[in-house]
Amino acid sequence: MTHSRTKLFFLTAALGTLLCGSTALAQQDAKAVPRIDLSPGELSFQKAGDTRPFTIKNVGDAALSVKEVRLGPGSDSFKLSEELLKGKEKTRWPVVLAPGESVQGQVSFDPNARDAKARQVFGNVQVVSNDPDLVSRDGTSGIQLVKGKSYLLTMMVFFPLIGALFMLLFLKDGQTQALRLVAVISAAVPMVLAIYLFQHFDRTLGMSDPNYGVQFIHHFVWIQSFNIEYYFGVDGISVTMVILTCLVSLIAVGASWSVKKQLRGYFIMFLLLETGMMGVFCALDFFLFYVFWEVMLLPMYFLIGVWGAPPRVEKDGRVRGGPYSAIKFFLYTLAGSVLMLLALIAIYYNSGSTLLVNGTPAEHTFDLMKLTHLNSFALAGSIMGMQFHKVVWIALFIGFAIKIPMFPFHTWLPDAHVEAPTAISVILAGVLLKMGTYGIFRINYQVLPEATQWAAYGMAVFGVINILYGGLCAMAQKDLKRLVAYSSVSHMGFCLLGMAAFTDAGMNGAMFQMFNHGTITSMLFILVGVIYDRAHTRGVDQFGGIASVMPRYAGFFGFAFMASLGLPGLSGFISEALVFIGAFKAFTFMVILAASGVIITAAYHLWAIHRIHLGPFNTKWAKVLTNNDMDFREMVTLVPLAVIVLILGFYPLPVLDMIQVGMHDLVNLVNPAGAAAIAMVP
Repeated sequence: MTHSRTKLFFLTAALGTLLCGSTALAQQDAKAVPRIDLSPGELSFQKAGDTRPFTIKNVGDAALSVKEVRLGPGSDSFKLSEELLKGKEKTRWPVVLAPGESVQGQVSFDPNARDAKARQVFGNVQVVSNDPDLVSRDGTSGIQLVKGKSYLLTMMVFFPLIGALFMLLFLKDGQTQALRLVAVISAAVPMVLAIYLFQHFDRTLGMSDPNYGVQFIHHFVWIQSFNIEYYFGVDGISVTMVILTCLVSLIAVGASWSVKKQLRGYFIMFLLLETGMMGVFCALDFFLFYVFWEVMLLPMYFLIGVWGAPPRVEKDGRVRGGPYSAIKFFLYTLAGSVLMLLALIAIYYNSGSTLLVNGTPAEHTFDLMKLTHLNSFALAGSIMGMQFHKVVWIALFIGFAIKIPMFPFHTWLPDAHVEAPTAISVILAGVLLKMGTYGIFRINYQVLPEATQWAAYGMAVFGVINILYGGLCAMAQKDLKRLVAYSSVSHMGFCLLGMAAFTDAGMNGAMFQMFNHGTITSMLFILVGVIYDRAHTRGVDQFGGIASVMPRYAGFFGFAFMASLGLPGLSGFISEALVFIGAFKAFTFMVILAASGVIITAAYHLWAIHRIHLGPFNTKWAKVLTNNDMDFREMVTLVPLAVIVLILGFYPLPVLDMIQVGMHDLVNLVNPAGAAAIAMVP
């Protein structure tokens, strides 16, 4: 025993000596280096004349040489004091700071004529030093300057997530009323903020204005080592989609009362989905956009797979149901996401040098506004023998086309709609499909305008195919929900046709169609859910004469279907008419073909109304439908949508005023004749 202890003692001593020696050698080899620390990282101003101090400190163990302190480019509305305060002594750069020493400077807000009336003004202070960690950034670090910082969009995006976390931590499955209340509040708060956004959004700002016309900006450096920024903002391209997402999400919560199984998990996934959708429309950093795009994928997979229809074996032996449709949705979307990721990386490494929002130099950028105005990817090299910007455009377009969905990538949609719960079908049609066309507007059009010009004819062709093919498929359906799903394929074709026209009317019509389709189709899927909750079937041929026992339901059904077929006086007519007007000169023959799709659309809508509501009542449903018309909750989910559809049918300016400047800017970007109309802001 004693011998063993002696061996252990000597072994421990030897190991300790070795470790101490290694540490000593490491310390001898390590070189003392300076390290710069700037605090605070952001200076916020409220009004002209505000002054804010900042500190430059050496947190390293060698002398720090501060070579220059200056205002960065675009910081004309701020003034930097030429003097620095070192202790009680005034000095100027260059200055040397011993380890632990610091100096103070100050910045004041003195807006120039251009920024005097701007709600938000951004700038930065750049500090050049000998910090070795900043060699790749020209020795420059920065402090962000901002006047009028806005948290509105951040609150709108993340409030549903806070509600989901509250459910996860404090509520249980059996607390049905509490779970519903938290879900309603979590969706209602963003809706209230969306009303504020609608009222205070400046309709006159465009890309030639300060901040490229982006409003309600929340912008800071997120991951500096990879030049990733947290950049939220809205403009004429995104503002209506943000409002639509808030509206449809709140309506969908009200349509979720029929969900009974694992309610806590359902609402957690639902609110996480809302956060992902909102983030996509608010993010102006490409990496951040992609993060939210992927965040949306997982909750939708579970909402369809777990809360959708149970697995079943069809007559042909194929397995169908929620899990099958969820996997199909996931694989299609994931395939598109992979293409988007490759395009994202390619664009990043082919982007030019710029500055992060805090003034730190960056060799490349994910900032979508800077990618638009400070880069020309048409001048990049080639990939597989094709021009770089065309290959990247195709990759992005396929990724977004899957979400639209565009033929031939549409086959996941009818299955997902049929198997999903009613509220999730509302979200899917009302918001998720718009993410595809929005992505094309925001990235393909804005970042790759030359490739967009090249691809215009192909987009128009696929748009017409969607209109006709979706309409013909809808006409052949006997399942009401599948009929409405294929009608979505058809209606999104109008968006593609209008987008391809590169005219103000066409582009405004496409964006307006996105909004109108979101409101109208949400109504349609809620109505499908109303009848399914009572009869537990959606077979169009199995009903008849429902109008005689459910007059309120028949009224809303007829209204929504007439809006969907494009009846004048309802919002769907305005957007489709604008698409035809805008695209006629560019694609005359295709517009004529697309117009024939209107006849097909009217045919299957009227056919469905006739089979379900007219004629003698099918007494098979007497017990479940008689005296069982729509209740108050179901009316509440439909009335706001119906009011919006009716008002915009006669007075579309509330939406068109918000989008027309943004759409006009996109027209100028993709139209060579008008490209010079947008002043490029540095």
